[in-house]
Amino acid sequence: MKTSTIDSIAALNKAQDDQIKKLHIIVEEAIKEEKLIIDKLKHPPAELLSSGQKLSDRIAVFGGSWKFIILFGVILTLWIIYNAYVKKDAAFDPYPFILMNLILSCVAALQAPIIMMSQNRKEDKDRKRAENDYLINLKAEIEIRNLHQKINLLMEEQIKKLIETQTIEIKLLNDLHAKMDKFNK
Repeated sequence: MKTSTIDSIAALNKAQDDQIKKLHIIVEEAIKEEKLIIDKLKHPPAELLSSGQKLSDRIAVFGGSWKFIILFGVILTLWIIYNAYVKKDAAFDPYPFILMNLILSCVAALQAPIIMMSQNRKEDKDRKRAENDYLINLKAEIEIRNLHQKINLLMEEQIKKLIETQTIEIKLLNDLHAKMDKFNK
């Protein structure tokens, strides 16, 4: 009877060690998966842009800058000064500046859709980022639930093992008590 209880205790200890090893493996795999997600987010796949898309991005960046506003203001000022103060024969766009108005309208008509194309692509990028954020949050929530389940499982297993250990200890104490009773008689 003595060797069976010692074997039972050894089996319980071995089962606990095996369970701890399994949990270590689960944690290591979770860390590897997390590193893969982080790496994927830090290094997203390169976006393939056509030459028209690249051009529209450059125009949108330049058209929405102070450099463009200042340059355009200087050109318009020089245009007006030249055509207003030169002789009528040398002015290529005399005073109501019809040609300048036509050019300004064309620039506005072309610049607006180009800027909108660039903004639409940026909205697509933002949408993809939001989807990635949602997936990361979802994965984190799932991981938290899994951790809760693992902890609950661990607690249940430990309680079972504790009860089994206590049962063995009670048997050992009863055996010891029986031997003490025999010895005292």
